[in-house]
Amino acid sequence: MSVLSDGDLRRAIASGEIGVDPFNNEDIQPASIDLHLDKSFRVFRNNRYGFIDPSVDQPGLTELEVVSGAEPFMLHPSEFVLGQTLERISVGSSLLGRLDGKSSLGRLGLLIHSTAGYVDPGWVGNLTLELGNVASLPIALYPGMKIGQISFHRMSSPVERPYGSAALHSRYQGQSEPTASAIHVDFDAVRRETER
Repeated sequence: MSVLSDGDLRRAIASGEIGVDPFNNEDIQPASIDLHLDKSFRVFRNNRYGFIDPSVDQPGLTELEVVSGAEPFMLHPSEFVLGQTLERISVGSSLLGRLDGKSSLGRLGLLIHSTAGYVDPGWVGNLTLELGNVASLPIALYPGMKIGQISFHRMSSPVERPYGSAALHSRYQGQSEPTASAIHVDFDAVRRETER
């Protein structure tokens, strides 16, 4: 796999192989595209469940909050929330996206993902960010600020089943707001199998 350069990124966007909406040419870096923070956050509510149980659907575990205007979202020390990119991203079947944080924000203690760095071939939607504060002070997060960067790797061949294919049962395809975990679906499938 090879990483797309700035010129390759521009050509892939022009051809539609990569979609970034809204797009600003100024966001193209030497080997990545800067992404911005949206105004929606999914906050965990610790007063509704005694613990997080990935084996069951816990619909009240998180609550959607939207900040208005220039108001920041305050991320407190040791706090974890879901956010999302302002940009809607689409990835062609021959590419793999890689989401990373901005070094300047990492130096303040902000993590933008814990495990969800890959953006699969075939992906379409806003990217959910797993925002964590490992600093000892709150961090102000402003809608529209640069929050991360996405690079793209050319694969050895186009994938046979892109993300979103019916056979994959892709859970997050097309998401347009920070989306809570759907891991309980895996447990539901196992339960159905054991009941047979």
